[in-house]
Amino acid sequence: MSTAPHVPYRLQFDVEVPGTPEQVWQAIATAAGLSAWFLPTRLEEREGGSLHFSMGPEMGSDGHVTGWEPPHRLVYEEDWAALMGKDPDTLSPMTSEFVVEARSGGTCVVRVTTSGFGTGADWEQEWWDDMGTSWKPSFDVLRLYLARFAGQEATHLDATASHPGDARGVWAALHDALGLGAVGSTVEVLGATGTLERVGERDALVRLTAPVPGMLTAAVYADGGDTATAYVRAQLFSPDAAAYVRREEPAWRDWLQGLVVPA
Repeated sequence: MSTAPHVPYRLQFDVEVPGTPEQVWQAIATAAGLSAWFLPTRLEEREGGSLHFSMGPEMGSDGHVTGWEPPHRLVYEEDWAALMGKDPDTLSPMTSEFVVEARSGGTCVVRVTTSGFGTGADWEQEWWDDMGTSWKPSFDVLRLYLARFAGQEATHLDATASHPGDARGVWAALHDALGLGAVGSTVEVLGATGTLERVGERDALVRLTAPVPGMLTAAVYADGGDTATAYVRAQLFSPDAAAYVRREEPAWRDWLQGLVVPA
């Protein structure tokens, strides 16, 4: 017999981004916009429309739009239970709401609220804690997208590699391999050059300038066992981007696989 979901979980934060409400709406409420700074996305842009975030080969999250008020409010639900491989009776849908408010000076504040209900299991709280760690930095990518690449469609590069050890150790190896310095410093790796925009506990954001312009996120997440996964995800904005990805994505995978993780 399943335990009914009744324990509330909630994650809320604000982020200020450049642009008009219409420009911000294009970025957060269209398939092309979401794909340009978050994950490859399919979205029927209307209330009741279907939604799919691609998280890798044969991995993704499905949902539908429940609130659609352009250019100020978007709400969608995702099937949290299916995403986690859990009994659907134990978890409510996961709801995310974006509210866009114009500010003076050509910026907007986006208020992001994600919520759901579970049973109070330890893994649920850990999942929400990890989501906060990984979800919030995505909005630094949104800010950079709106500042530098607003309205442009992205070509994606994705590379991952799992390593024995905890996330902290794998991140130390990735941090050193990238040669990360202070925010604003130059990053040069695998023939790519860019400027370091932010560094978090287990992630970094680089604005790429050559050989193709774009945004690169490098990060590590715990696998839930004795391994952790390092990944590089880039959104590239150039007619040459597709050729670059075909040519260089395998090299990024090999580079990640070759990380030397401290024992």
